[in-house]
Amino acid sequence: MSAAQNSKPQHTPMMQQYLKIKGQHPDELVFYRMGDFYELFYDDAKKAAELMDITLTARGQSGGNPIPMAGIPFHSSEGYIARLVRAGQSIAIVEQIGDPATSKGPVDRQVVRIVTPGTLSDDAYLEDRRDNLLAAIYHQREHFGFASLDISSGRFVVSELDSLEALQGELQRLRPAEILISEDFPYQDVVAGLTGVRRQGPWLFESDTARRVLTQQLQVRDLTGFGCEDLSLAICAAGCLLQYAKETQRTALPHIRKLTRERRDEAVVLDATSRRNLEIDINLMGGHQHTLAWVMDKTATSMGGRELRRWLNRPLRDVNVVQQRQQAVSALLEGFHYEPVHDLLKTVGDIERVLARVALRSARPRDLARLRDAFHALPELQEALKPVTSHHIVKLATVIGEYPELADMLERAIIDNPPVVIREGGVIREGFDEELDELRNISENAGQYLLDVETRERQRTGISTLKVGYNRVHGYYIEISRAQSAQAPVDYIRRQTLKNAERFITPELKEFEDKALSAKSRALAREKALYDEVLETVAEQLAPLQDAAQALSELDVISNFAERATTLRFVAPEFRDAPGFDVEDGRHPVVEQLLDEPFVPNNLLMDTQRRMLVITGPNMGGKSTYMRQAALIALLAYTGSFVPANRAVLGPVDRIFTRMGSSDDIAGGRSTFMVEMTETANILHNATELSLVLMDEVGRGTSTFDGLSLAWATAEHLAKEIRCYTLFATHYFELTQLADDLELAVNVHLTATEHDDSIVFLHNVHEGPASQSYGLQVAKLAGVPQSVIGNAKAQLKLLEGSAVPAAIAPKSVAESPKRQPAIPTQTVYQGDMFASAEPSAVEDALKSLDLDDLSPREAMNRLYELKKLLKN
Repeated sequence: MSAAQNSKPQHTPMMQQYLKIKGQHPDELVFYRMGDFYELFYDDAKKAAELMDITLTARGQSGGNPIPMAGIPFHSSEGYIARLVRAGQSIAIVEQIGDPATSKGPVDRQVVRIVTPGTLSDDAYLEDRRDNLLAAIYHQREHFGFASLDISSGRFVVSELDSLEALQGELQRLRPAEILISEDFPYQDVVAGLTGVRRQGPWLFESDTARRVLTQQLQVRDLTGFGCEDLSLAICAAGCLLQYAKETQRTALPHIRKLTRERRDEAVVLDATSRRNLEIDINLMGGHQHTLAWVMDKTATSMGGRELRRWLNRPLRDVNVVQQRQQAVSALLEGFHYEPVHDLLKTVGDIERVLARVALRSARPRDLARLRDAFHALPELQEALKPVTSHHIVKLATVIGEYPELADMLERAIIDNPPVVIREGGVIREGFDEELDELRNISENAGQYLLDVETRERQRTGISTLKVGYNRVHGYYIEISRAQSAQAPVDYIRRQTLKNAERFITPELKEFEDKALSAKSRALAREKALYDEVLETVAEQLAPLQDAAQALSELDVISNFAERATTLRFVAPEFRDAPGFDVEDGRHPVVEQLLDEPFVPNNLLMDTQRRMLVITGPNMGGKSTYMRQAALIALLAYTGSFVPANRAVLGPVDRIFTRMGSSDDIAGGRSTFMVEMTETANILHNATELSLVLMDEVGRGTSTFDGLSLAWATAEHLAKEIRCYTLFATHYFELTQLADDLELAVNVHLTATEHDDSIVFLHNVHEGPASQSYGLQVAKLAGVPQSVIGNAKAQLKLLEGSAVPAAIAPKSVAESPKRQPAIPTQTVYQGDMFASAEPSAVEDALKSLDLDDLSPREAMNRLYELKKLLKN
């Protein structure tokens, strides 16, 4: 709090109330309801004014200084709150809970909800096609319990991780909006740079409390039924997370009714670096365009789009589950059944998040209208699924079901196009409730009644200027001009005197006024009560409705896979128990969509005798695209999707690693080369025989010989010790010798051709090593000045002329290669990194000299002799 808040001046009762609430919520921006505005004071006002770009004003004084204040209209608060939440702020919403008519002093107020980045449920604050997750981490040494909750759907997941690398991969996969860690969490590098990190007291992670909170929420005796009883670290994290969610929502969370355990070995593991390099749903610039999800997502619903991203980010190793999905895709493709399914799913909409708001009792009228439309679509959807011959589709259809009673109730209760909020009424359809209809009739027919009164009173009194009116201050009245006011009947009671008229009330009009005005407020109260009853009726079937929403999401993804397979010419991959990859005419699914000309497909063959491909070829020749498309084909196959190829046969894959591109970590004090070596070390420590490893230009961040020796040793270790499936792209032509030295390595290259001193990339992959790198031609394409290109050509000729003979070619780091490698004609050696050359004549002569016995004249003669030897 500011100094003004800590001083001792006398505050008004209203400010005393505010300061008390602010003291209970020092870390949140307090939105204090004042009539039609939310107001902020002191430092909160200054921060909010800057972040929301609104005017900073003042209200009253404290210690002789103005109290800073900023305010936003209550009716348009959503946009402002969304802006603050995106900036990482948490907000305490303070509402009036007392009755102004009966309150003495300030109306009672209290915090009704705390809005934080990870606990959002309103569509105004959320991205349609991305999960908004709250996560919690609990640690013991380098073992971690991890829990995540999407409060907008109720999805609650726990896992345990055995390394920092695994934790970083999970954070990269899920990208939580908010992360809870203990105050004593020691691994600052893991959370550095992440937004929404909140430190919690260690007692909030206490095991017994966590188990009690979880079993109460899930209404079970223990967690055995969820497969989580033995996850002591994950339970601590989940307990803290659930307590935080309840504290912020200030209400029950009935839609959180399951706890799902995820095992890391159930999925094809991708570390944080590999996810970034493969651009699954976030590109290298942090955006969403030109990613795998950007190409693959044509889902009909937002909840389907979110489910698709979960699948893409967590491909499964269980081939049985993957093949069930794949067979469902095939069944929808037969007869193009996916087309009507897709169209009907569009009318279902995002009922997953609607149901969460129903559970939180924050659903709005249009949410219920969406539910009504979804329920009406289900019978037709079931008809569309009947011809589909897939056990998995039949199972999904059974879970989806139909809800005719709820559909009928919502049809009768909610008007076709309801307003955004219930506040002003006009939501409940006429005919749903007799009492509401009667109250509305009184209020709505007031105008006709007043016209009737006016006509009758003019006839009775003969006063031509008489008219009946209404205003909010004085209610209903009969108005007569000043000139004719003396003719008013005796039963007229004067209500107000104006400059040119008198206003009267009669007992009859007063009785109608009481009835009409009370009818309006009573009608609104009745309508709100009916709306709550409708919400309650829907909430009673929350569990099956949530299961139906999940099944609809999965159906949407499978239908989407069918459409993508047709549109993008994908084929169903085959799976086999034997390790390996056999891809015919594979394509990169993203690059193919960005090209104006046809994409050049390529084959990929890897098996137990062909585990490493050493890939050479020019820059821009397509090496990186070829490597990435292999990983994306494997990833898509293990989600259940068809793949971009003419044929694909895949063996088991446990992990996908990538070491590609160059980047530094300035904040962490790591150079580009240090980042490259850290990523390489991670692969060497964690890859297995079933891993797919993409290595691009290892060693280029340091000197030629250091880099070449590291690249050679890394490739040899991957091929001989780990025996993983490796695509190893390099510009070190020396590494093509690996194909001769290692029985599991082969050379492939991407082709290019020269024409009129320019280069044409053919993008074809062929067996064998490349002949040259075309570096100068690529530099010319990039726009390097012609004078520099010409100078570079001259330097290249000089270097080629001074190339070291083949006698000093490198030997294997692992000693005794099969034979000495031949040096490519354009390779330049500045020295030998693996073996020493024979000493020169000058060196021998110098070693034989006894400098202490030489006279000055003899020393000069010997120098001339050495110079002559050097020339020779």
